[in-house]
Amino acid sequence: MNQRIVVKVGSNVLTRKDGKLDVTRMSALVDQIAWLRRQGHEVILVSSGAMACGRGELHVDHSLDSVEQRQLYSAVGQVKLVGLYYDLFREFGIHIGQVLTMKENFEPGEQYQNQRACMTVMLENDVLPIVNENDTVSVTELMFTDNDELSGLIAQMMEADMLILLSNIDGIFTTHPDNPDAELIRLVEPGRDLSEYIQPEKSAFGRGGMHSKYTTASKIQKAGIRVIIANGERENILVDLLEEPENVPHTDFIPCN
Repeated sequence: MNQRIVVKVGSNVLTRKDGKLDVTRMSALVDQIAWLRRQGHEVILVSSGAMACGRGELHVDHSLDSVEQRQLYSAVGQVKLVGLYYDLFREFGIHIGQVLTMKENFEPGEQYQNQRACMTVMLENDVLPIVNENDTVSVTELMFTDNDELSGLIAQMMEADMLILLSNIDGIFTTHPDNPDAELIRLVEPGRDLSEYIQPEKSAFGRGGMHSKYTTASKIQKAGIRVIIANGERENILVDLLEEPENVPHTDFIPCN
């Protein structure tokens, strides 16, 4: 069955240990998204990585506060990030379009309708939308919590069948994943509360963490959309999730009917 799938790729998946962009992994993910499209699925990509691109591109010899860093590095990095995606997807003959958005665009009204119409016409014309927050103007109270929240809002706006949140761990565990007694929670039925297993820590390079993924997954599950949390560092993860999900570790939130 052909599906509309939102794939969210986090900073920790796209970033190397030195904080710069991991182009090899980015290329591998593009290969997999191209495969999804060949199977007839529609894909919307919500991608972090602009800040990492900007840091790698620009070397500033004076101090910047957190807002200045965010605005500067994201403005420079977003150009490079989308340029890389353009080159990688072009190898498969796939056209991409950039969607930079803000939280206020998801309030009911004209902006919501305009954004939805824009992304709809992109999909209808076989263009892959690549979505990110407009970090150059979204600061403080205007910001999304992180791209997990953004991807959930996009999934609802575009009435997706599935949201895949790619992190750097396999899913939600009964305790810290480094603990040898930790067990992966593979299936989450509607209404099941996992909050006792969630640590409120942030990810190394992004604003999110498992707490935000769980919050997003629970909310989107209630909206009737299937949500999968999986490890974007695993080889061929997107293909395996659709082809043989029983053989790849992940946490699967079964949607409410």
